[in-house]
Amino acid sequence: MSDIAPASESVIELKQLSTRFGEHVVHNHIDLEVHRAEVFALIGGSGSGKSTLLREMILLHRPDAGSIRVLGVDFAQIDIDAEQALRQRWGVLFQHGGLFGSLTVLENVGLPLREHTDLEDALIDDIAAWKIAMTGLAPEVGAQYPSELSGGMMKRASLARALALDPELLFLDEPTAGLDPISAGGVDQLVLELRDLFGLTIVMVTHDLDLLWQVADRVAVLGDGTVQGVGSMVDLSHLDNPSIRPYFEGARGRAAQQPTRQRRPAPADETTKEPASKPR
Repeated sequence: MSDIAPASESVIELKQLSTRFGEHVVHNHIDLEVHRAEVFALIGGSGSGKSTLLREMILLHRPDAGSIRVLGVDFAQIDIDAEQALRQRWGVLFQHGGLFGSLTVLENVGLPLREHTDLEDALIDDIAAWKIAMTGLAPEVGAQYPSELSGGMMKRASLARALALDPELLFLDEPTAGLDPISAGGVDQLVLELRDLFGLTIVMVTHDLDLLWQVADRVAVLGDGTVQGVGSMVDLSHLDNPSIRPYFEGARGRAAQQPTRQRRPAPADETTKEPASKPR
């Protein structure tokens, strides 16, 4: 977690949000705010509605009641043109990557630029190559197909595509799921570097305790259709709440809290390198 305190400006505002699937209540009058340049995590048990909430924030699902405002845009009043413009201001890393198997990594990363800009193909390829380098992948990875990538490389390639349009806001759905500890540690560090380098606001859904302790500025715990608590992991550790206590109990919970615990190391894989600096 960064020592830099996030600004108080709200980038995402959810007010009295309610969601149902048939008789099942997923969200019951949820209120949440995400501040500019913070790393904000959504956690909760299976069926708590965290993935649904993320989908509602990115216009993939409509809640039954309440309001959502993202980057100053009220979803209740948005038209098709405004929706298209808003989607270009955020990037999304889906849990399983979402890369097109028939395209190379370079083509996948360049795809948003081809869809939403009038840039020349050569310039798009140059930008895509820079995004790939920025996420720590070697240049030759651009010529590979998704099926040729390891899990950690797939996450980084997918993140490069999410960053293609220089978003203000980044959504990460289980960014370390399925990764070994070393690869996951590289993602931890990369998330912080991207936030600090570009001032990104990052919202992530995760079960990864290391990621929560080392990267998240604030965490919202969902349970029983409501927000059970919001704050840093240190703040939440003091709450006596049955929806929250499991994150701090047991061997894994106690290990993640150790003050002397070092951040998981970045991968020492020859297919990766340090993220490129932001061009001047």
